[in-house]
Amino acid sequence: MIIGVIGAGVMGSGVAQSAAQAGHQVVLVDVAQDVLDKSQDTIHNNVRFQAFFSKDKNLEPAIAVMERIRFTTDFAELREADFVVENVPEIWEIKKEVYLSLDDVTPEHCIFLVNTSCISITKIAGLTKRPDRVFGVHFMNPVPMKKTVEAIRGYHTSKETEQATVDFLASMGKEAIVVEDLPGFVSNRLSHLLMNEAAFVVQDQVADPQQVDDIFVKCFGHTMGPLATADLIGLDTVVDSLNILYESYQDPKFRVCPLLQKMVDAGLYGRKAGRGFFAYESLD
Repeated sequence: MIIGVIGAGVMGSGVAQSAAQAGHQVVLVDVAQDVLDKSQDTIHNNVRFQAFFSKDKNLEPAIAVMERIRFTTDFAELREADFVVENVPEIWEIKKEVYLSLDDVTPEHCIFLVNTSCISITKIAGLTKRPDRVFGVHFMNPVPMKKTVEAIRGYHTSKETEQATVDFLASMGKEAIVVEDLPGFVSNRLSHLLMNEAAFVVQDQVADPQQVDDIFVKCFGHTMGPLATADLIGLDTVVDSLNILYESYQDPKFRVCPLLQKMVDAGLYGRKAGRGFFAYESLD
C-alpha cells in the first residue's frame, strides 16, 4: 500500500517510520523543506538506534527503511495514496485547509485518517466529499514504540472504512481501540484535565513540578508524570487542545490554567523548545 503522511513533525515522522518499517511505501508531505530535512535525519537515526539496541536480529537496516519514504513539499505526490494520515497542529483553521484540498488530490478510494487528540472526526468529515471514508486515529507518542491506538469512528464512517483502518493499523503492529466521536474522545478528555490541574497545583505553590510528577510515578506507578507528559506533547499543543475542549463542551473544568498559558506565551513549549516545566538539552 501507499501511505500518505501529512506533517513531518514529531508525530508525522513517527507515523512515517512505523509505516515504512511495516513494509509500506510512504509519501511524507510538509510545507517546509527544513522540517522535512530534520524529519529525514530523525527517522534515519531512530531506525539505526532501534536496530542497534534491539535483540531482534531480523530488523531491516536503516537504509532499507529510508528507501520506502519519499520526502516532499508537493501535495500532488499523494495522487496514488491508499491512506492519508494527517498530523498537522490541533488548530481548526489549519486542518480545514488540508481537508478542503485533499479530495482533489487523492484517488476516490483513499481513506483519510485524522491524527487528532480533540477535534471532532464528524466535523472534519463534513469538509470532504467522502465522509464515509474518514476515520480518527489518535497515535500516541513516540509512535514507533506504542502498540495501541485510540481510533474514532465519525457519524458517517462506514464499516468498510473502519475494518480497513483496523487492518492497516494491525499491519503496523498496532491494536486499535475503537471509540465514538465526541471532542477529546477518551484519552485527552481525561489526560488534559490531569495535566491542567497539575499546572494549577504548581501555580498555587502546593508543590513544585518534580514533586507533582514524583507522586504520580512513585506512588501511582505511572511511567511519566503529568507535567513531563505535557512537556513531551508540547505545552502549546496542550493549550490548543484544552481550548477545543472548552469550546466544545462549554464546561469551565477545561479552562486553561493561567500559568500554562503564561508559559506558552513565553515560548516555554516543553521538550521541543528545550524548556517547559522541566529543562532539557538543546535539540538544535
